[in-house]
Amino acid sequence: MSLHNELRTVLRGKVLVAGDEGFEQARRPWNRAVEQPVRAVVEAADADDVAALIRYARLAGLTVTTQPSGHGASGDAADLILLRTGRLDELHIDPGARVARAGAGVSWGSVLQAASPYGLTGLAGSSPAVTVTGYTLGGGLSWFSRKHGFASSSVRAFEVVDAVGARARVTAESDPELFWALRGGGGDFAVVTAVEFDLHPAPVLYGGRMMWPAELAPAVLDAYREITAEAPDELTVWYELLQFPGAAPLVAIDATFLGDGGGAETLLRPLEKIPGVISDSRALLPVAELGSITAEPTDPGPGRSRAELLTGLTDEVAAAVLERPIAPLLSVQLRHLGGALARPTDTAAGHLEEPFALYMFGIPGQDGGAAVGDRQTELADALIPHTTGRKPFTFLAPGERAASAFTAQNLAQLRSVKRTLDPRGTFRSNFPVLG
Repeated sequence: MSLHNELRTVLRGKVLVAGDEGFEQARRPWNRAVEQPVRAVVEAADADDVAALIRYARLAGLTVTTQPSGHGASGDAADLILLRTGRLDELHIDPGARVARAGAGVSWGSVLQAASPYGLTGLAGSSPAVTVTGYTLGGGLSWFSRKHGFASSSVRAFEVVDAVGARARVTAESDPELFWALRGGGGDFAVVTAVEFDLHPAPVLYGGRMMWPAELAPAVLDAYREITAEAPDELTVWYELLQFPGAAPLVAIDATFLGDGGGAETLLRPLEKIPGVISDSRALLPVAELGSITAEPTDPGPGRSRAELLTGLTDEVAAAVLERPIAPLLSVQLRHLGGALARPTDTAAGHLEEPFALYMFGIPGQDGGAAVGDRQTELADALIPHTTGRKPFTFLAPGERAASAFTAQNLAQLRSVKRTLDPRGTFRSNFPVLG
């Protein structure tokens, strides 16, 4: 019996293999520049379907990689079964307890829409299209992480299917080892079908973007350095050099503040001294509109990224970032970290001692992305004295390894958990901890 027919006998969800109508579309990740040569695609009907698939894969000696929406794909998927959990889209908000339960297919945009009327927020990032589960398994760097830490630190419980195909609810009390690993260690240990997490108060949120012509980039960076040197944990500010196709280069500041506009405007006053602002969208806004600040694309497309963690924003770092135009990159972004992110946690994500993250992004051209990659490497090499080699898990790019995301101690512990809980290698994360 073929794999397709065997899977159809144990599953109620959709099963697709090469040659089936819709297979090519179903196997593609969010980043269209990444190839996923998988053996089959399974779109699970529910958590019981996930359990049935894992039991089958274990007995058949097959490996499953799980992607709710396809974000974060590495391309390390040859001959695997790709599990899509997008249909697990149940969402429940308990405003009194300030807790949310989100199925594996629920996006951050959906959570923010549901929590916003109650003056609450989850620890979402810049894109509303990313799923809660995939983002949280990778730690989850949020607009509000300076105040509340990684998103993984706010998890109360995971609903999972383990390596023998059994469903379980995992908490710090029921299974401390697995609970620790899932909070930032990636998807190598179980299939998460739902996550329960704390919501945080956000009765007033201020945020938006300011933009200037690129010739003002040095002045804007000076102001950014001044602001971030004394910023309270409620304030998060990102600096970004932008080069949109066919347009003049720009420099932007993106900001959020957990508080009223008056407080934020005082903190951001150094920016208002810079003339020539092209646009300024800063305002009080509902949490549901958080994604509007950077207005990232919500449809899949090709891209090539690279991230580094910086030990500081010295004059040398500023000079390297500003030395010449960023083209052929679309953006070079500096994210202010620190605050709660710098404090030790009891999660696999750990903490980040580095106060800034550098994120570089471009769209591959006809050369397959060589020019974009060369420019990223050039800038990263110029910053080597000021980078640590560590990278946030959710910022890992194809060709990089999970080892870069963790301290040596946490990596060793994650590898031990993997060998103990999944000795047959039934699961493979986008970035395997044993890789």
